[in-house]
Amino acid sequence: MAAKAKHRDPIVNAAVTLFRRQGYAGTGLNDIVDASGAPKGSLYYYFPAGKTSIAVAAVEEAGRRVITTMVELASKQKSTADMMRAHARLYSGWMRKSGFRDGCPISTVLLELAPRYRDVSEAGRRVYSARLGILREKLAADGFTPARAERLAVLCVSTLQGALIQSRVERSGSAIENAAEELAIMLEASRPSPIKAGP
Repeated sequence: MAAKAKHRDPIVNAAVTLFRRQGYAGTGLNDIVDASGAPKGSLYYYFPAGKTSIAVAAVEEAGRRVITTMVELASKQKSTADMMRAHARLYSGWMRKSGFRDGCPISTVLLELAPRYRDVSEAGRRVYSARLGILREKLAADGFTPARAERLAVLCVSTLQGALIQSRVERSGSAIENAAEELAIMLEASRPSPIKAGP
């Protein structure tokens, strides 16, 4: 059993890469086995429920990577506006490096499987909730009310996700960078002024 344990991560990592590039339906189990280098038996050992359980694991893994990146960005950038610009530069760089073959594995899987498969939908919901939470905290630190921070967080995530698709189609990072810049300008313009202390 210990020998098989080493194969789970390669299987999940291969699924993340393949789902990002060719979608869930376009990826077969043999593709995942070939890309991971794991024995086919390991795939069935770890994912006896089949391909949808691999999709859940892939969404969770991709989500962990996104959250790690966002936490790091939030800690290094002074404002949410700066965070949006920095995140867009990362996205744009990653996509250029892949020759614009890579999309978002979370989005591709959820678009194909949600809401039909509840476990996949739940995994996606957890990932988006964590992502929105990081943005809400950053927006609150910028002075936005909780209600406004919630709406703006949803807007930021939705805008960048849409821009990722457009950039992949156009084979250019400009859609991501332009979308993030407009978000940043809007956030800076609407950021509440700090309350001045009395004399």
